[in-house]
Amino acid sequence: MGATIHEALGGDAVVLRLAQAWHRRCLADPVVNHAFSHGFHPQHDERLAAYWIEALGGPATYTASLGDQSMVTRMHSGNGVHDEMDRRALTCFEGALDDVGVVDAPLRRTLVAWFAWAIDRMSDYHESAYDVPDGLPMQRWSWDGPVASDVS
Repeated sequence: MGATIHEALGGDAVVLRLAQAWHRRCLADPVVNHAFSHGFHPQHDERLAAYWIEALGGPATYTASLGDQSMVTRMHSGNGVHDEMDRRALTCFEGALDDVGVVDAPLRRTLVAWFAWAIDRMSDYHESAYDVPDGLPMQRWSWDGPVASDVS
């Protein structure tokens, strides 16, 4: 496949719609909404989309202006093991793919595999955010899986 996942998905606007759909589903889920119970940034969806865009082969806007992988990982660390929440977040993502009309089977499989992998990476430091090292590489995903230089 020649196009990046970001391009195959439809670019920035579709990724933003996907982030918005996922966030709506998470807020409606009785387990996943706990992750947002202490509030979230007013531009959460836009920031999330920028992160996803970069992770999926689009422009590096997130790391250029919003943060780095260590910061993102710290935000998701120190909350203990939450396997059920992770499974439900993935289910919300699959529903969000439906919401934005992603029907291409290879693209869906790739996106679901990426999201499951990303959830696992965010759980690498479940004991404490202080355990997250500085300088983690951006977690990028290709049609073949994690980009080798970025695998943690």
